[in-house]
Amino acid sequence: MNIETQIEFKKLDKSHFNEMMFLVKQLNQNIESEILEQRLKQMLDSDAYQCFGLFKKSALIGLIGFWTSTRLYSGKQIELDNVIIDSKIQSKGYGKLFFDFIEDWAVTNGYEAIGLNTYIENIRSHKFYFNQGFKTLGFNFQKLLAKK
Repeated sequence: MNIETQIEFKKLDKSHFNEMMFLVKQLNQNIESEILEQRLKQMLDSDAYQCFGLFKKSALIGLIGFWTSTRLYSGKQIELDNVIIDSKIQSKGYGKLFFDFIEDWAVTNGYEAIGLNTYIENIRSHKFYFNQGFKTLGFNFQKLLAKK
């Protein structure tokens, strides 16, 4: 059966929170659930953040969140954040369909580029992103700040 006939893309909101958390925990296993919940709630409250879900037979099997920004080097872009396909069904073509949808949505809505960061140790994702036409532009640095 063609997987395209079994799927639907929908914009997600707080009503999908528990389903989203199931997937978010798969990608962020080293972060406490309470912290992930707090952060996801803050993200969903932000006007700059949007999230789409990939549904198969009404079950959420993937999500792609993104931030809207304008960058000197790329113009108006979406910065993908939390790209997740349920670990039980990865490598079956769902990610490619989801990326095709997001790219079409971005073009239709006047975006000039798509950016993303991925964990260094997530080597499978690197191959996937290269296959989707992404290029490595540089390094992403982070400094965690101590609470005062």
